[in-house]
Amino acid sequence: MKFRFFILLAFVISSCTATAQELKSADVPAPVRTAFEKLYPSVKDVDWEKEDANYEAEFEISKTEQSVVFDALGNLLETEVEIAVSELPKAASEYVAKNHAGTKISEAAKITDAQGTVTYEAEVGKSDLIFDAQGNFIKEIKEDGKDETED
Repeated sequence: MKFRFFILLAFVISSCTATAQELKSADVPAPVRTAFEKLYPSVKDVDWEKEDANYEAEFEISKTEQSVVFDALGNLLETEVEIAVSELPKAASEYVAKNHAGTKISEAAKITDAQGTVTYEAEVGKSDLIFDAQGNFIKEIKEDGKDETED
């Protein structure tokens, strides 16, 4: 019985740490570092994470938090830029007010994927709410990494 408990505990711990892993710059593949340095040559203070097979660089430019995600070959997959909550589409703010009454949006971001598709993220409590460019709700990502799509 104890053996099963320890196996289950090891599985839970490994699955929690598998979503994102902090990396030193030296552990990031050269094509990824090169692509980042080409896009952001003046940025020196970068925090790297490995998320599944991709690499995320988090940094600040002019006191604005930003991040970029690359695949292992250095192809840019997405950029995320912190925005003021007031810059979210009106429909997104209305969705939060209606469906998360009594909670406040603590952070907001504009996300652009490699094809130029824009989405928005609103951090509410322990969840990230994702909206399309018009502010229509797409999904909720809980702090534990689980996606929950609502209609």
